[in-house]
Amino acid sequence: MTQALIISICIIAVLICKILAMKKSAREIEEQFRERVEQCSNSTIRISSMDRDMRSLAMGINETMQMMLFAYHKYNEGDAEMKAAVTNIAHDIRTPLTSICGYLSLMDRLEKSPEMERYLDIVEDRALFMKKLTEELFDYSVIFSSDEVAPMEPAFINRILEDTIMNYYAALTEKGITPIVNITENKIERMVNIPHLERVFSNLISNALKYSDGDLVITLADDGTITFSNEAKGLTNVQLEKLFNRFFTVQTARNSTGLGLSIAKKYVEEMGGVIEAGYADNRLSINIDLPAHN
Repeated sequence: MTQALIISICIIAVLICKILAMKKSAREIEEQFRERVEQCSNSTIRISSMDRDMRSLAMGINETMQMMLFAYHKYNEGDAEMKAAVTNIAHDIRTPLTSICGYLSLMDRLEKSPEMERYLDIVEDRALFMKKLTEELFDYSVIFSSDEVAPMEPAFINRILEDTIMNYYAALTEKGITPIVNITENKIERMVNIPHLERVFSNLISNALKYSDGDLVITLADDGTITFSNEAKGLTNVQLEKLFNRFFTVQTARNSTGLGLSIAKKYVEEMGGVIEAGYADNRLSINIDLPAHN
């Protein structure tokens, strides 16, 4: 009886040691895996345990990590190449388009028949539109290729928003949109990059010009939340989820590259904020929350 008890105790002790060793190996794998992912490192995971199954697990994780790292680098290389190609193409197209617009401007001064004038107006309109799209494409590729950290400074959101609305007021009223503006009297101060925030507001108003069914409500609440809301019938959940994706456009939004909201999202997130879209009762709302300035 005593011998059996001793054997049982020895077996239990061995099992406990094995379990403790496996737990230690699991912690080593977890810590090293997190470190490799955070640092995007290709160094392998090493464990102290000699257990065959735990070493096999570590080996399998190492192989998977190598495959994932290879795919990640391939993706980054392809993305960088695409951005460089887009930048070069957009730059090459901008130059002749600028020249075409210049010649069309000169032709406006010449005497011409009403029919010729109508054709030239169409050509000029299309050329200006192509020039605008090319500039958006060029800006996008430059913005997303840059690794520079934009300088931040304290600024009042009220003033930046008011100035941007005034810059677009004529374009809005020309489209038949009289914006309803509700800006709190409280001074909302945030740490932002002013040119980037101006670009965000400009892109959101431009988005309303393309998508709105005839109205636009802009609100700056007491808590600093900024909301752009407009009626947009027929928007689906799938379209809503893709709204900030690059090159995505709702079918009815022609004359658009689908880059404006993507650029807005990048700039807001760089400033530490959050931008989200919501849709209810045929109204599209885009909300921006920027972190409070301490």
